[in-house]
Order: sequence, then structure tokens, then C-alpha cells
Amino acid sequence: MKGELTGGCTCGAVRYVLKEGFRFLPYACHCTDCQSRTGSAFSEHMLFSKQDLEIDGELDKGVMTQPSGAVSSIWGCAVCKARIFAENSTRPGFASLRCGTLDRSSEVVPAAHLWVRSKQSWIEVPAGTKSMDEQPWTIEEWTELVGGG
Repeated sequence: MKGELTGGCTCGAVRYVLKEGFRFLPYACHCTDCQSRTGSAFSEHMLFSKQDLEIDGELDKGVMTQPSGAVSSIWGCAVCKARIFAENSTRPGFASLRCGTLDRSSEVVPAAHLWVRSKQSWIEVPAGTKSMDEQPWTIEEWTELVGGG
């Protein structure tokens, strides 16, 4: 997705602008953590440079230590609790936007599917779409998989 992107939470208390800058292509994550956090089969994310995000409204934060030891901070609306973005301690300066919060979320087409080994059996990854049993572990692997956004 190119250009300036806008979005917000469910109740409207939080609005954001993601300026055009450094960002990767969107991806779908099928890990069991994302399934539990969203109450759904997968979540859609897009890595971006945190300096490009402007937020209007009050956010609160939840913190979780991943099995890998990485610390994940999840930021969302303080009122309706809709998750807006997450930060991971292994990727300083970057964050992961929850693509469902975009005003034009219907335009999101995942460039890759991660953690397909734990995806729901009824989900089929579209033919020709990149996928991984787990996830990229280095910035070089992330760039190879979903860079170019």
C-alpha cells in the first residue's frame, strides 16, 4: 500500500496517519498468539518505521514476553481496546500496524502468510503467495519476504 494511510479504532477515540515512508508489504500471521489475541483465524500486519506514525487519541499498552524472549508491546485504544500497532524489542524503531484498523482495510492483500504450520485447516493460502512455516527471524529475512512496500 502506497501513499499516506489513515485509520483508527472501533469507537473513533483514536485516529492515526501513517505517512508515506519506510514500510514493508502487508502479511497475514497465522500463529496461535495472533489467533488468541484477535479471537480470529489470523491477523494482518504491516511493518513500518515508527517515526512515520502520527496518533491522535489516548492509547494504552499491554506487554508480553514471547517464547523467543522478545518483548512485545501492543498499543491500542484506551476506550474500546482495539489494537492499533505492536512493537517488538528485536526490531527497535519499527512497529507492526494492525491492518484491520485502516480506513481502506479492504484494499489490503497480504504479500505473504506466516506461521502457516498453525493456520486453521480451512484456510487456503492463495497459489503463488509467499508463505513460511514460521516467520523471518532477521531483518534480512523480513526484507526478502515482504520488503519493497
